Amino acid sequence: MMRGSVPGLVSPHPIGQQLPAVYLEDDFAQRFTAGLDEVLAPILLTLDCLDAYFDLELTPPDFLDWLAGWVAAPSDGNRPAQARRELVRHAVELHRWRGTARGVELALRVATGARVEVTDNGGVSWSATPTGEPPAEEAPQVRVRVHGDVDEALVRQVLTSAVPAHVRATLEILP
Repeated sequence: MMRGSVPGLVSPHPIGQQLPAVYLEDDFAQRFTAGLDEVLAPILLTLDCLDAYFDLELTPPDFLDWLAGWVAAPSDGNRPAQARRELVRHAVELHRWRGTARGVELALRVATGARVEVTDNGGVSWSATPTGEPPAEEAPQVRVRVHGDVDEALVRQVLTSAVPAHVRATLEILP
């Protein structure tokens, strides 16, 4: 990402005004430093407001993808800014619960904003007797119900990344 110059942006700290007094009346020195002011103004204003760039509610939309990279959140510039803000906000928690039923539910809720129910069969077996035959192995599976008007392609994309490869997922989208 590169933030460029902003035409007409005035520098908060003009260089020409900070020169020694002998150059304050020098036309060439003032024009030369005015050209530098135009290049440096976006940098100085960014530094003056740096804390706002790290606040998810205040950061400019073009900076969101860069912040998403910091927390390894998928960045998609086509999604609305508020949806991208939510993804970055929950990225660490999504990584913490990745591959679990709770992680699948959270990933879908953050991505779609819809109410989501995830049922995991656990795929665990046990036996009450130490020498007995173990119960038949149950294949791990997860059932996902999404309530609301959602983009099915997006839901399937999130499921693919959130559900472990060996787990069978069943999806139901309910109105």
